[in-house]
Parts: sequence; structure tokens; C-alpha cells
Amino acid sequence: MRKYIHITFFFFLAVFFYSCQDKVDLIVHNATVYTLDDIAGKASAFVIDEGKFVAVGGDELIDKYDAKKVLDLQKLPVYPGFIDSHCHFLKLGLSLQQVDLRGTKSFEEVLNRVQDYSKNKELSAILGRGWDQNDWKDKSLPNKSKLDSLFPDIPVALRRIDGHALLVNQKALDMAGINEKTKIKGGTIIKNNGRLSGVLVDSPISLVTSILPKPSLNEQIKALKDAEKIAFENGLTTVSIAGIDKDEIYLIDSLQKTGELNIRVYAMISNNKNNMDYFLSNGPIRTDKLNVRSFKVYADGALGSRGAALKAPYSDLKSHKGEFITPKDSLERLAYMLSTTPFQMNTHAIGDDANRTILDAYNKALVFSDDPRWRVEHAQIIDTADISLFNRKIIPSVQPTHATSDMYWAEERVGSSRLNGSYAYKKLLDMSGRISLGTDFPVEEVSPLLTFFAAIARQDKNLYPEGGYLNKNKLSRMEALSGMTKWGAYANFEEDQKGSIEVGKVADFIILDRDIISIKESNILKTRVVATLLNGNIVYSNRIN
Repeated sequence: MRKYIHITFFFFLAVFFYSCQDKVDLIVHNATVYTLDDIAGKASAFVIDEGKFVAVGGDELIDKYDAKKVLDLQKLPVYPGFIDSHCHFLKLGLSLQQVDLRGTKSFEEVLNRVQDYSKNKELSAILGRGWDQNDWKDKSLPNKSKLDSLFPDIPVALRRIDGHALLVNQKALDMAGINEKTKIKGGTIIKNNGRLSGVLVDSPISLVTSILPKPSLNEQIKALKDAEKIAFENGLTTVSIAGIDKDEIYLIDSLQKTGELNIRVYAMISNNKNNMDYFLSNGPIRTDKLNVRSFKVYADGALGSRGAALKAPYSDLKSHKGEFITPKDSLERLAYMLSTTPFQMNTHAIGDDANRTILDAYNKALVFSDDPRWRVEHAQIIDTADISLFNRKIIPSVQPTHATSDMYWAEERVGSSRLNGSYAYKKLLDMSGRISLGTDFPVEEVSPLLTFFAAIARQDKNLYPEGGYLNKNKLSRMEALSGMTKWGAYANFEEDQKGSIEVGKVADFIILDRDIISIKESNILKTRVVATLLNGNIVYSNRIN
């Protein structure tokens, strides 16, 4: 009888214990978890329910919760979902529908690719992107003459890798109404011996793009889905789109609401009158997956196409200092105006004159703002005397692979003395307290791991140069990881939602096949994404299900 009582007691105890366990969706354990929180920093297990982290700790969580699924990661490393703080998401997808000119080693190769692309196609225009004359033996900007002979009857428009220069043929110029007398502020219509070369830098590009066929709705949807696939494969769970129009924002919103698009988006609104009038009247947008509360402004152009605004002339073009896309006085007025709104101001500034101008404008406008988190996008060439103008109110939003892409020709462009304040990520972090990292894709590769490596090693994929380029401004591994996670979330006003593995935050995380915090530096580039999870659901995996 006593034996029966004991058996019955333990049976009911077991039933009671099991019934007291909280029911959850997923337990991940036996992992190396970098939480990026401000207390523990590391864990070995966490629990997810209804798309959010509900517990973070060790293997004791297995006994506390009853999970529909338990995932034993066998010590694989886990990190918060990566955030790309500056990219061109839709443009990445659209570029897949155009001629790919990346990696071309000569203008002749560009022409060959365009011919191959257009062969046996009925096209109303030929569009392409990715050429970079700095990679060619002849580093001068190309000329349209060969395009004219090959394509006399169809407009051709080929963007430079940075997006700030466009090579077009005569047909495109004629359709856009551009001739030798055409003038437009904020850029350059390049001429050779007084004749149009076909290269347009910055503002004049809009004259051509306005007459080119716009992508259809189906093409845009395909582009967004294609870009999302690439992003998830690379461990990105949030992308900050640096310049996008109202209609494109609402397209993303509609696709997210129907479940056709799942990636989280921080959208910087392109600074034009229509967009500004609409959003200043209607206010920010915030859903679970979409956050719209900033304007993207262009101070200047890019260094590679000599559109960056410098205080002194370019070292390799003494007659030229670049140009402001948005005039200096307009930048200051815009800063004052936006400081009275709920919107963040995120300004593209590459040259030292552009950076000084926007830093002055920000500091004047933000005197009475407590937590504006305004951003300088790129913050690339900065006078060393101006770095101190960064502070806790102003976040540098940088792309480390720009340093390792530009290093082959940057000194030729700006001279050795101006490099002292160039790509100065560590100095910028010291002044601002935080730094957000991105890629600027499709200008650079869609690879946060390459971002991470470039930030800590200051080397390219060939491990060049030895010791790292301008290596005094290397970031530590944890600083780089923070810039891709929690500081990226902070720069988007989203630190309460994402950026770390903490109770209450969305369960966005990635699993890698090796630990980028502890492995040999040169092995980081061998790292692969095992899985990307959004709200605790697998959106990409090559190993788990």
C-alpha cells in the first residue's frame, strides 16, 4: 500500500511539475550566445515565444520551459540579427535586372558586357551599374563615342559603382535635352575639348533619369524580394534604406502586411519637395517591421567621381574642389526646420568641406535638442580639426569597406595630409560614443562579415595591406559587432525593440559557423551564415530546419 502511495505521489508530482512549465515556441541551447546586453554579455541558451525573447540564460531553461521545438546548437555562435545602417535595398534588387558592370577591368570590357546583355532583347533603354575607372589601366573617365556608334537609336545609361556618375550615349542626352550649353547646379556635365563626354556627375543625372522608363510595379516587387533573399543569406535582419520615395515606402509597407516581404526596414525619406510636404504633414510611420522617421539629405557627391566637396582642390585635379548638391545655406535652413519636427536628419557628407558644413549646421540646430541622434552618413574625409564637432547628439554612420575599396587611390585624390582625418572610425567613435556600420550596397558587397573584417583589420579580402590601412582607426571586435547590432538599432531609435538578445525584444538572431569574436583574424572571411531567424522563425538556413 505504501509503495502504491509513493508511486502515485511521484506520478502526480511529475504531472504537476510538467503542467507548471511555461509553454513556449522555441528553446535554443548549448550555444555561444553574444547577447550584446549591457550586463551579462554572453549566455548559452534563450527562450522564444510569440516572436520575442522571454528568457536568456543557461541550460537550466530547458527544465523551466516546455518548448514546441528545442534547438541544440552544439556550441555554434549566436549573435543578434545584423543591421545594415546604410544601404540601397531596392536599388540592389533593381541592379539585378540591369547590366552588371562590377569588376570590369577596362572600358572595353564594359562595352562587351553591354553588347552581350542587349543581344536578342527588345529594350526601350539599356541600363547598367558598377563600372569604376579607378580599376582600369586607363583611369580617365570614359567617353560616349563608342556607345554612340554601337547604340545610336536607344538610350544607354550606365552608373558608376558609387551611383554619383552616369555615362550616357548621345541618344540619352538628346532625349534629356542636354547640350553643350546646359547648366545645372549641384554637379557637373563633363566635357572634353568643349564637347559632351557623356559623363554626368550628381545633379545632372536627374535630367536623364527623368526620361528613362521607370521600373514597373512587378519589377519593383521582384527587386525587393530578390534583395531580401540576398540580405537574409548574409545574416541581415534589418536594413536602413538611405533614400527612398513615398510610393516605394508604401509598397514595402503593403508587402510586409501581406507577408510577401519580411525583412525589417528603417526608411530614410529622400529629401525632395513632394516627399517632404507629405511626411511633414502626416508624420512618421511605425509598424513592427517598418520605421519611417528620418530624411536623407545629400550635402555632396562621391570621392571616386570627384563629386565630394573639399575645402581645397583635389590633389589630382587642381582646378576642382567638388560641389555641394544641396547649397550650404539650404543645409543650415533645413537643419533648423527639421529640429522642430519628430524627424531625424541623416546627411550624406564625404568631403571635408561637406562634413564641416553639416557638422556646423547640426550643432547650431540641435542646441536645444536632448536626444536627436542625427546622423552623418559616410563621414569620410574630415579635417582633423573638425572631428571634435562630433558629439553624443551626432552619430557617424560609416561603411568600413569604403576605406578598403578607396585605399588604392584615395591618397592620389586628396593627398597624404588629408588622410589623417579620413575613414577615422575609432576617433569618431571616441567623440560620439557610438558608431553605426553599414555597406552602402550595391556600391559595396552585401556582406556584414566583410564590414566586420574591414572595421577591425582595415584590410581587403586579400589581407592587404599588412597591418591594415590607416590602422590607428581600427575598431575592436566588440565595437564592430556593436556597430552592426545594438548601435545600429540605437541610430534608428529602435534599441528597445532589437539590437541585442534580451527579454522583451524581437527574436531576430543569426547563427554562424565560427566565432568571429575569438577566431584568428584572417579566418573571419571564411565564416559562413548557418541560419538567419526573424521573430524566431528561420528565414534562411543551410544546415538547420
